[in-house]
Amino acid sequence: MISQNLKFLRKQSGRSQEDVSQELSIKRTTLSGYENGSAEPNTDNLIRISDYYSVSLDELLRRDLSLRSEQDWGKANDLRQVDVSGAHLRIIATTVNQDNVDNIELVPVKACAGYTTGYADPDYIRVLPTFQLPFLSPNKKYRTFPISGDSMPPVSNGSWVTGEYLQNWNFIRNGNPYIVITKDEGIVFKIVYNQVEDNGTMLLCSTNPAYEPYEIAVESIQEIWKFTHYISSELPEPNLNRNELSSTVLQLQRDVKKLQNTLRTPR
Repeated sequence: MISQNLKFLRKQSGRSQEDVSQELSIKRTTLSGYENGSAEPNTDNLIRISDYYSVSLDELLRRDLSLRSEQDWGKANDLRQVDVSGAHLRIIATTVNQDNVDNIELVPVKACAGYTTGYADPDYIRVLPTFQLPFLSPNKKYRTFPISGDSMPPVSNGSWVTGEYLQNWNFIRNGNPYIVITKDEGIVFKIVYNQVEDNGTMLLCSTNPAYEPYEIAVESIQEIWKFTHYISSELPEPNLNRNELSSTVLQLQRDVKKLQNTLRTPR
């Protein structure tokens, strides 16, 4: 059943074995073995495949998916596209220390390029450097990312930002900083506004007014991490007036973006 379902799901999605194997970070020959029944996926790969096709593990293993109704597929596609609540499983690969406590994985600069494909791969996550911060909650999942550029002062170029994993994107507090992992841009650190109900996007803004806000489609987002703290070798300059000015400009930029969207909406 599993081999038939895997072949059916791939063909229904219009993807080649090469496409799927690359997106799942497994070898094409391995995927071919799964589809022809000469090999069976391990638990980690089953979960990743389940998430990739937005199909439950029970359905994947027990149900002939070729008999699924068009109405059921339509509901599944809608869920995959706008599942901001996290009701459908989002895979978060993690590591633990000798006391079975979640580590904080640190994504080195050299590993950033591969994060968008390896974030759900236990083998990729397993080789990342890890550490612990005793003042953070042991009941939440954290990860640390490198930040480049000058778009988010007072967080300077070369800083390290730690975020708390956000399963439900409805919990985003508009105007707060988040680390957003996207398919095309990779790791970005921005002020976020949830616009999913309005137009299916998140609005990403910088604290540096020289950078214009931009929208990103929610289906292109892979992970969101709520900003917790950052580590920097530079001491930010205290400047209350500048901070107030940046906040005002940020609000103006957001208002202009909303106005542009309204003008573009057909009446």
